[in-house]
Amino acid sequence: MAKLFTPISFKNMTLKNRIVMSPMCMYSCEEKDGMITPFHMTHYISRAVGQVGLVMLEATAVEPAGRITAKDLGIWDDKHIDGLSELVEELHTFGTKAGIQLAHAGRKAMDEEVIYGPSPLAFNDKLRVPSELDSEGINRVIDGFANAAKRAKKAGFDMIEIHAAHGYLINQFLSPLSNKRTDEYGGSRENRFRFLKEIIEATKKEFSNPIFVRISSDEYHKDGNTLEDFIFFSNSLKDLGIELIDCSSGGVAPVQINTYPGYQIKRCETIKQAVGIATGAVGLISTGIQAEEILQNDRADLIFIGRALLRNPYWALNAAEELGYSLESPIQYSRGWR
Repeated sequence: MAKLFTPISFKNMTLKNRIVMSPMCMYSCEEKDGMITPFHMTHYISRAVGQVGLVMLEATAVEPAGRITAKDLGIWDDKHIDGLSELVEELHTFGTKAGIQLAHAGRKAMDEEVIYGPSPLAFNDKLRVPSELDSEGINRVIDGFANAAKRAKKAGFDMIEIHAAHGYLINQFLSPLSNKRTDEYGGSRENRFRFLKEIIEATKKEFSNPIFVRISSDEYHKDGNTLEDFIFFSNSLKDLGIELIDCSSGGVAPVQINTYPGYQIKRCETIKQAVGIATGAVGLISTGIQAEEILQNDRADLIFIGRALLRNPYWALNAAEELGYSLESPIQYSRGWR
């Protein structure tokens, strides 16, 4: 039995297999209002038809100022709930669980008049200097995540992921490269973690299903967080009841990253073994054989597929064929399913 196609359970959620559609921004909101469009429906539902176990929506902004671009999905207003709910219902039709990544771009927001960060430091010479979040602003963002979680629950999502990676706002607080504060949110790694901690605590009050967190487990900079820092953060996340750590990398500093198949997996494996928490492997995983090796050797618990699922909504079928596994077809496609 291919482990890739075995079920796995988290609190209040069982996935039919270990394949996750990784959250990937589509920049497709037509009216700059954060609303679901027909494109989103087709894009996500086709991956559920393709038998992905968990479809996770792209980084979805918890407040308008938290969008990367004005075409990002939003969950900052109750008006977003109906469209999201309709999508969730359709995903469930195919036995796929539905997740949503809650996010705030911070200093990497490109289209907002005022952008925010932990410190007034621009990401690079092309982006603007952010305004430093004061205590009122910090509380506003924390409330934004909590209210977004409440809306995600109303929309029927099975889980949420908090986006603390890729140089966006939470990652900016976590990293000494972008956080130069001298108050209780800056300095020590305990203080830099405080913002994420308070977001999780507020979010858990509104959402009782599984919560995952995506981190950048390598900042590729000598002055950035070390592996020991990430193990500390991961232990802290486990203590807060986080179900899984989605181990990505990069984005907080403008550096060139040497990518290759599975380039992020070693740190994913290290965090899983050192902390004793479920992890998700992501980053240029393109074949079923590669995914199966990761799972069989206990390097991760879920396989997050990004670019390969953009190329092929039926990636799961190809992976099953590679592994000699007979993947049950959706009844509508039974005549053509191999």
